[in-house]
Amino acid sequence: MRVLLLYYQIKSILKYKHFLPMKNRREFLKISAMGSVSMMLLGSAGYAAVADKGRKSFGVGIQLYSIRDAMTADVKGTLKKVSDIGYKNLELAGYKDGKFYGYTASEFKKIVGDLGLVPLSSHTQVESASISLDKSKLMADVHAELGVKFCIKPWIEEVDRNIESYKKMIADCNEVAKITKSVGIQFGYHNHNFEFAKTDGIVPYYDLFLPGMDANLITMELDLFWASKAGQDPVAMFKKYPGRFQLLHFKDMHTKQAPFYTVIKDDICSVGEGVIDFKHILAAKKIGGMKYLFVEDDNQGNGKPFEGIDKSIKNITTKILKS
Repeated sequence: MRVLLLYYQIKSILKYKHFLPMKNRREFLKISAMGSVSMMLLGSAGYAAVADKGRKSFGVGIQLYSIRDAMTADVKGTLKKVSDIGYKNLELAGYKDGKFYGYTASEFKKIVGDLGLVPLSSHTQVESASISLDKSKLMADVHAELGVKFCIKPWIEEVDRNIESYKKMIADCNEVAKITKSVGIQFGYHNHNFEFAKTDGIVPYYDLFLPGMDANLITMELDLFWASKAGQDPVAMFKKYPGRFQLLHFKDMHTKQAPFYTVIKDDICSVGEGVIDFKHILAAKKIGGMKYLFVEDDNQGNGKPFEGIDKSIKNITTKILKS
């Protein structure tokens, strides 16, 4: 807004520059040139940062896996871009051995706090074959120090995608969830599409995960892309299992395909650029228990990660969340 105001002020005064005394005219033209150069240097990204500060008021979150290469290369610079684009809440994807992207909880908390970002959720690997309650206690404690509200199990290795491993994982997750709850953190599970594939005559997500994961301890983070690729209707899921879905992953898809259960990411696109009806899903959010949404782009914008997440939040704040 300030940039546009400066532009129109300069344009208006230039119209009357010939009426200025010579000395004042020279000084003004010098200042005008500086202003014009500043606007050129600002560029389109700068205009977006200025114009879209209001996006933060929507509280849109981002799963940082969407820009994982940038986070690996430059944590602070990348988070600054995320904040400038207008995201407010963060879901982390870089926890390891008590640190976040290589920083301690107190260090990372200051970095994101200074940028006006909120570390709300964190994807933390908890594998059924190697679960450790000691590691889970450390995970819970450092996330509590950071101020995170949710710790999410994001993935199941292919070797563990069988009924017996699922049952063990569910029991383990309930125990981990007790540990996180003791420090005020909700544990959760993030789906892909393979959980909906019929296995030994049952559908694990419905026949094992939802009944076996303690609803008082574990929330489901529903990934709308992967559920849709598996042929699921999110609104029908909300109605059948009300209150179980506190977190939603927003990612869109170019095409509506026949249901499939392998993890193929080539159809992912920015939110609002595809065929998923997010407004229809959000209309049932109270039934599902939704509290927060996170943009996720597994393909990192097909080589243009910041353009991809910028397009997503633009569509969310101007088309999807607005009536």
